[in-house]
Amino acid sequence: MDNVALFVDVQNIYYTTRQIHKCNFDYNHFWRLATEGRNVVKAVAYAIERGDTKQREFQNILRGIGFEVKLKPFIQRADGSAKGDWDVGITIDAMEYADLADTIVFATGDGDFDILASKLVDKGKEVEVYGVQELTSVSLIKAASKYVPVQGDLLLR
Repeated sequence: MDNVALFVDVQNIYYTTRQIHKCNFDYNHFWRLATEGRNVVKAVAYAIERGDTKQREFQNILRGIGFEVKLKPFIQRADGSAKGDWDVGITIDAMEYADLADTIVFATGDGDFDILASKLVDKGKEVEVYGVQELTSVSLIKAASKYVPVQGDLLLR
């Protein structure tokens, strides 16, 4: 049985799914697809903490599915712009758990992860990327061993 590690960029998946499909991502179906016949060695969902009740409920749903939820505070700058991405954290965790996993699964369309995906493939890992096709970086798709578009059963309608 293959070992698998899952890393979900919650903000990217949420906003890209809403923008293109006008609905939500089905985390339960994603879990079933990504873990079927595999032993989960790590599963992390990276989110931004805004402090509202609905978001906390969603985070508890993710925990119930099997994800560890890592939170970073939402930062509003004086100029009105916002900061709160998890790129470095996801990269560090993926590299840390790569030796324990045969397959690394990312749910994101962020092209910043193309170099990470390439490095993991170079280390002999299978890298699967789940992302909204219209908004997933071509370089990330090319770097992955397998690309799965977020559509059909991966959508909650």
